[in-house]
Amino acid sequence: MIGFLLIDKPDGMTSHDVVARVRRLTGEKRVGHAGTLDPFATGLLVVGVGRVATREFPKLVGLGKEYEAEFLLGATSDTDDRTGTLLPTLSVGSMNYQRLALETAIAELTGPISQIPPNYSAIKIGGKKMYEAAREGKPMVAKAREVNVYKFEIVDDARRPPLTPPPYEEGKREGTTTISVRIACSTGTYIRSLARDLGAKLGVGGYVQELRRTSVGPFRVQEAIPLKTLTPETVEAALLPVESVLSRVGASATVKG
Repeated sequence: MIGFLLIDKPDGMTSHDVVARVRRLTGEKRVGHAGTLDPFATGLLVVGVGRVATREFPKLVGLGKEYEAEFLLGATSDTDDRTGTLLPTLSVGSMNYQRLALETAIAELTGPISQIPPNYSAIKIGGKKMYEAAREGKPMVAKAREVNVYKFEIVDDARRPPLTPPPYEEGKREGTTTISVRIACSTGTYIRSLARDLGAKLGVGGYVQELRRTSVGPFRVQEAIPLKTLTPETVEAALLPVESVLSRVGASATVKG
């Protein structure tokens, strides 16, 4: 079997777990993915099956990504997401928490920015992965890297309470609040770092509560197949030909250019 699969990754699985599952379903040894998703994240994972497909990964790994996320403000996490050790910080009620302050902070994190990756990431420093060092209690700090956040916007939701919490009483914690956001960014951008840095700019701390990747280049999560629905009998029909995938990538690059 040769081609690409657009898979909707479920929560709780690593990208490597997905690749291993596809390897078993297809019987192909040469299987890989074009961009990692954190285990707690869901959404689009582009998987290549067969040598003819996987050797084309350099044309896919640099594609821009889009995400929908929920950020929690008012606490921090050592992993910058909900899976880590959580620590309440300055209450959101202890600042003049207005929409303008939030939008100003978001604007400062939009466009070409310098970003420090999370301590819990797969980046290697001195031959050791950062998350391995962090788990050993010896966290390392990566050098800042240049990324581009093309879009970073709040998604208003009528079901959510207002962003401005009740009047703050000194000595009383008003708790946390969450916001929903949409983000379009260059490859290499960490959404967890955006949540952390947004919370830092507001002075209250922040981390990612929920994360879903909605697109990779021209490919959309609406086209993806839930991993649980793939079987040895259906996986071949779900494969996209290598030529058609590369054609879409090329067409999207031409439009942007």
